Amino acid sequence: MTDARAIIAKIRDGGVPSGDDLRWFAAGLASGAVSDAQAGAFAMAVLLKGLGEAGRVALTGAMRDSGQVLKWDLPGPVLDKHSTGGIGDCVSLLLAPALAVCGAYVPMISGRGLGHTGGTLDKLESIPGFRTTLSEPQLRRQMAETRCAIVAASAEIAPADRRLYAIRDVTGTVESIDLITASILSKKLAAGLDALVLDVKTGSGAFMKTMEEAEALAVALVSTARRAGCPAAALITDMNEPLATAAGNALEVIEVMETLTGTAVNADLWNLTAALGGEALALGGLATDAMEGVSLIEAALESGAAAEMFGRMVAAQGGPADFVDRWPDRLPSAPILREVPCPGEGFISAIDGFALGQAVVHLGGGRLRDGDKVNPAVGFSELASLGQEMHRGVPLAIIHAATEAAADAAERAVQAAYRLTDAPVEEPVLVYKRIA
Repeated sequence: MTDARAIIAKIRDGGVPSGDDLRWFAAGLASGAVSDAQAGAFAMAVLLKGLGEAGRVALTGAMRDSGQVLKWDLPGPVLDKHSTGGIGDCVSLLLAPALAVCGAYVPMISGRGLGHTGGTLDKLESIPGFRTTLSEPQLRRQMAETRCAIVAASAEIAPADRRLYAIRDVTGTVESIDLITASILSKKLAAGLDALVLDVKTGSGAFMKTMEEAEALAVALVSTARRAGCPAAALITDMNEPLATAAGNALEVIEVMETLTGTAVNADLWNLTAALGGEALALGGLATDAMEGVSLIEAALESGAAAEMFGRMVAAQGGPADFVDRWPDRLPSAPILREVPCPGEGFISAIDGFALGQAVVHLGGGRLRDGDKVNPAVGFSELASLGQEMHRGVPLAIIHAATEAAADAAERAVQAAYRLTDAPVEEPVLVYKRIA
């Protein structure tokens, strides 16, 4: 008879449990048959000893199959993208509608803010009335009618991951590549995808700080997804500075709408959306290669078709029907705006992305603990970028805060997060490497 203690001991001693063992363990996580103590011991054993590729694939499949796995019958490929998280990363809001314009179906299962990084669902919930929780019939109807949705995972999607994730967060085992891979892919594969593109961030604002860590995770994600039957590719991208010039939920939606409508295009957001979308379209057979896919995504953005599709998605999920035309009036704003003066002279040589993300959280734009209410209006806008020449007193950012005391703390945090040097600095590369 399969036993949690035997599975944990096998991993602890350097062995790899069988697929049947891992399926039993995932089912036990979902049902509660595996205790919190056993789940924590399992996570620590995997962190320290690893599962190897075969074990990682087996665990991913077992966690995917611990709940509902969606199946689609649609006249086009079902595509999605996952980012490992960063600051000012609002690409999903551009990419989902752009892919839909190009003929894909996009049931994008997204998450909330995690630690110092922002969450796609939190950003969308800054739009009045927007619902991130849809029933399966609602999701299926929206796929048929609108072709894209951005939603939270239901309780039926990969319940083993929900349980193990909470355990990892309190047992110091978040960093295991095997567990990260199984966590990400179990939810994505349960959505019934035909292909998946992965955006693996590296740098000061990412979970993977070094290129070596990012490449190891990208390889694990791509190989595991492919062995589980889902075509996949990954781009390793820069997170040494915020991707957008804003950080904070409504403020990032503003930057998305400016880019979608062409009123003030953020080149990095545009270029990364096109690069990831090009990969996804090629994987899904909607483009002959990634280069053609990039052209198709850019055409969807430039023509305004992606903006129109975004508006249809917002309306379908309970938001204002006129959001694309009236978004400046529809989004919340903070009562206090304050410029952060640069304390010195020189060129920006480094930005502590982790510190900026934490500052947004402390303004109220994220959660310090489970159950905290998020203030969608707070954060930073007009963030200065790497390589920019600065003079004393010129703004590094604009703070959007709820109170003067919160603005005071944020001002100190922003000034401490920026480093200056006398010599000019090269701008960072946006996309470092492709893994396929």
